[in-house]
Amino acid sequence: MIPSGIMNPPRVKLPLPIIITTICVLLFIAILYAERLSFLSSSSILKYKTCPRKHNKLKSNNRKEEEVLVNSSWIDDRFDFDPEECNVANGKWVFNHSIKPLYSDSSCPYIDRQYSCVKNGREDSDYLHWEWQPEDCTLPRFNPKLALKKLQGKRLLFVGDSLQRNQWESFVCLVQGIIPAKQKSMKRGRVYSVFKAKEYNATIEFYWAPFLVESNTDIHIIGDPKKRIIKVDEITERAKNWTGVDILVFNTYVWWMSGLRIKALWGSFANGEEGYEELDTPVAYKLGLRTWANWVDSTVNPKKTRVFFTTMSPAHTKSADWGNKDGVKCFNETKPVRKKNHWGSGSNKGMMSVVAKVVKKMKVPVTIINITQISEYRIDGHSSVYTETGGKMLTKVERANPQNADCIHWCLPGVPDTWNQIFLAML
Repeated sequence: MIPSGIMNPPRVKLPLPIIITTICVLLFIAILYAERLSFLSSSSILKYKTCPRKHNKLKSNNRKEEEVLVNSSWIDDRFDFDPEECNVANGKWVFNHSIKPLYSDSSCPYIDRQYSCVKNGREDSDYLHWEWQPEDCTLPRFNPKLALKKLQGKRLLFVGDSLQRNQWESFVCLVQGIIPAKQKSMKRGRVYSVFKAKEYNATIEFYWAPFLVESNTDIHIIGDPKKRIIKVDEITERAKNWTGVDILVFNTYVWWMSGLRIKALWGSFANGEEGYEELDTPVAYKLGLRTWANWVDSTVNPKKTRVFFTTMSPAHTKSADWGNKDGVKCFNETKPVRKKNHWGSGSNKGMMSVVAKVVKKMKVPVTIINITQISEYRIDGHSSVYTETGGKMLTKVERANPQNADCIHWCLPGVPDTWNQIFLAML
């Protein structure tokens, strides 16, 4: 019962037309809002712009699955190649069967028989279809036309040992296919060789200097490492052939690794072996590189000449390094090492740090072509038994002996093509 004096407030009844109108307005707003959401979700405003991924980031042990993934598109957060920003050594080899070399050892007549693995009987071909993929950036493919345009009117000279000749021949083969026969020529010598691209007024040259500095074995090779003497303070006689060049690419490593100590000499070779001193290999290497660096700083005009240094190419002579305890050297290896940051006994980090320290103190800028880590994985890419020794091809019987495997030099086409891919991107 409601107490007296207290009354309920009167109920206000809205007219039916107002109620209907209000409901219609609310429905209209709801529909409009839904349409707006649909528009936003379908527009590019809320979508990230994705790049077609050059390779996938997924792992697969199945080749067919890998090929499918390679041809798929994925979000790619890598940036375009920038030599100042990209750590090209940080990455992995990705199998891509659709990638074919720009040449073969049949189409390029300039490959030494030592590196002509297919001609020499190699039948497996997977080693030709691995592509290096840096994690941080996209590495552009080697473009022969672009390379020749960059070299137009210039001299490119590779200076170093037989591994540098490996890289030189690779570069020549990568570009020669687009040059008409009448517009190219090659002259080979024991010490100096030159390829001419006449249409571009360009030369791609090689100069044999395994230590960079002078020695008693770089002109007339002495087979016994114990008889080799290095003149660690002299480079002038060799280097006079390197002046006036527009692009210089140096390397030196494997010839220094003939033992724990090296015979080093100051002064003239006229005294024969008298006056030499045995030095620890890293010490002799440092002295030789300092002599090279002093020549570069005192002779090269950085406004006219660019200088590059290719880091050491690893040897794969101990199969235990990559877990193959029953193997012998790189014999019969057909796939790269997949363990990230694999580093074997064929690369010396101490020697590599010597290069870094010497280059850091130089006045003339030197661009490092870091090929060591990426090549460490490629136990499958060496000439192995598909090569020659002493100018003679290995026989079938000799090829069956894994001790005859060359696990220092590389098949062409092959791994050195990737070195030049990186070099051109830096160039």
